[in-house]
Amino acid sequence: MSTAAMQKTEADQDLEFPIPPGVFAERVVSVKHYTDRLFAFRITRPQSFRFRSGEFVMIGLPNAAKPVFRAYSIASPAWDEEIEFFSIKVPDGPLTQHLQKIQPGDTVLMRQKPTGTLVNDALTPGKRLYMISTGTGIAPFASLIRDPETYDKFDQLILTHTCRDVAELKYGEELIAATREDPLIGELTEGRLHHFTSTTREDSPQMGRVTTLIENGELFKALGTQPFDAAEDRVMICGSMAMLKDVKALVEKAGLKEGSNAEPADFVVERAFVG
Repeated sequence: MSTAAMQKTEADQDLEFPIPPGVFAERVVSVKHYTDRLFAFRITRPQSFRFRSGEFVMIGLPNAAKPVFRAYSIASPAWDEEIEFFSIKVPDGPLTQHLQKIQPGDTVLMRQKPTGTLVNDALTPGKRLYMISTGTGIAPFASLIRDPETYDKFDQLILTHTCRDVAELKYGEELIAATREDPLIGELTEGRLHHFTSTTREDSPQMGRVTTLIENGELFKALGTQPFDAAEDRVMICGSMAMLKDVKALVEKAGLKEGSNAEPADFVVERAFVG
């Protein structure tokens, strides 16, 4: 029996419902709640599972004959031995109302085929990579900033994270600190990985929507960079629908062209959401 088959059989033993075809059943390794709206969790990684840093996958719970699956960006890098996710808590969300209650040892279902546009392959080479996120939209960038390939392709990595409150920025702050101390890629980040945060409700050192901070130049002033330049800058965007629309318009106005896996270009947008 293959390793994957053994994992599936073992995981299936204590499940009330059978595992759908094309789905892994994995154990929850750890869970961390950041606020009453945000939490992160890690699950075991199937030996046969391969993905590119920045991709998303469909996940669900074994709590129904036809479980609800939602798209979740993988927050761990492609080399990690576990799979990490960063999730919002939706009180009446078909999936997240149950997912937010998981504990170590529980089972999470994961479809076997990852996909997504927030990958290095969808961008042409450039000097600096802006990764612009709101809320849990930081997840794919948590994967990319921990991947050596990203540092091979860009001289500078700039991760922006905008949330309503200061506490919601903590995941990103811990992420940056851990990445800089990581034995595999810590040295690569020195002087090259930059983190910019802002809040829209609670007072913090930097206030405002990221779109406003791009338009008024405060983002570039704080980073010591120039406004978007299609010759040097590449941009990835992930977060709320309003932010995606507004930032896309701003980068297009600056002359950047949208790319894809089939046709790499200057910027990419992720439109996968959870609920």
